[in-house]
Amino acid sequence: MIALLTLIACALVVYLLLHPRTASGIKVLLLTAPPVAGVVWLLEEVYERSFTAVAVAAVFVVALIALIGLLGHPRLPIWTKMLVFGTVPVAAVAWLLVVTADDTLKDPGEDPCSMYYGGVGVSTAFPPQAYCRYEDGSTHDLATGTQFVFWVCFAVSLALLSMGLWQAVRDPRTLVRQFRSGVTQST
Repeated sequence: MIALLTLIACALVVYLLLHPRTASGIKVLLLTAPPVAGVVWLLEEVYERSFTAVAVAAVFVVALIALIGLLGHPRLPIWTKMLVFGTVPVAAVAWLLVVTADDTLKDPGEDPCSMYYGGVGVSTAFPPQAYCRYEDGSTHDLATGTQFVFWVCFAVSLALLSMGLWQAVRDPRTLVRQFRSGVTQST
């Protein structure tokens, strides 16, 4: 039954995304809310991190306002507006690859630090970093190329979303216009 409801919900989302009269604000909400809701649910129910879940939800609301403001910016070309839809997911995947590069979840002795380098794997969430720490105190960085990709995508996303947030604060009617449906809507 849950699979059927999920399939119906996915079909409805695809229909609304493809329907030309669906407002762009609704489309952005349909694209971004489900993954964030899944992360918030995991943080709350599985990991029991209520404060982190609330922080993620708050950041999502601000990012959603910035994204809708970016789409409503009158002078930016469409390719710059769409660039954020590529850089944000790439930054998220790069972040995930960096913080799991030490593979500390595997059985002891099977992570790359102890298998290949003879050290202990350490990772930090932000700034994303993974490295091997040796007994003598020295370190060996893991996933340095992926860190570079993260920082480039993070900087581009942050710049674009900052412009969108500035547009939303400067002209709040931008947000309202993005939730009006109609084919004649101008962005």
